[in-house]
Amino acid sequence: MRTSSRRFARTALLAFAMTGLLGAPARADGEAKLLAPSGSLRVGIYPGSPTSMVTDAAGQPHGLAYDLGGELAKRLGVGIDYVRFQRVADIVTAIHDGQVDFTVTNATPARANEVSFSQPVLAIELGYLVPANSPIGRIEDIDRPGVKIGVTKGSTSERTLPAKFRSATIVPAESVKVAIAMFGRGEIDLYATNKPTLFEMSDQMPGAKILDGNWGAEHMAIAIPKGREDALPLLNRFVADEQSSGVLDTIQQQAGLRGASKAARE
Repeated sequence: MRTSSRRFARTALLAFAMTGLLGAPARADGEAKLLAPSGSLRVGIYPGSPTSMVTDAAGQPHGLAYDLGGELAKRLGVGIDYVRFQRVADIVTAIHDGQVDFTVTNATPARANEVSFSQPVLAIELGYLVPANSPIGRIEDIDRPGVKIGVTKGSTSERTLPAKFRSATIVPAESVKVAIAMFGRGEIDLYATNKPTLFEMSDQMPGAKILDGNWGAEHMAIAIPKGREDALPLLNRFVADEQSSGVLDTIQQQAGLRGASKAARE
């Protein structure tokens, strides 16, 4: 009887061990199918911002969404498909419609109605960029009649700033690239968005400067389509691992991402 009991115990222990060994890959495979149902992780990116995608002097793309998407695809064991858009609002719409699987963007309450978010990846200051020889030297100089504040169409800035400025005029731009040209034509006097994007713009505008101070902060997080919330524990572990391992620091350096700080742990 004792021999039989010991044999049963060994058999049960072996079965439990096998379940543990086989269960993790099965769960990982299930999460891969949930996050990348097409077999490739479709990553939404837009050019001109290190929080999404920029190109270095050697022609190599980098960016928070670009590189984190690549890291997650490797972790899931799937291919990657980068889908380009002109602005982040279009990416959020594509994720909502199930046409894109992943991006990194500001986790606002409005966007949380459209997509699901991981825990925060980074915190980023919001600021203002003025061109060379601008009469606007301080944030306090902005809210005056005739001052034209450029914002990206469909952005948090476009939704937020009209309530902040009663006298200045908010002028939407189709993209960051378009906004730089608008400065040259005198169509805007300053531009409002996150500071990493403003630094990228200032690099292309000799003499331009970012005003001291900020008008808030963005909390960047991974966005995925609604209905895939079962994968959020994996995404949150992924974010924590990228933060603690130093990979996130490397991604920021490669992208030249300036104006960011560590996200508060939830």
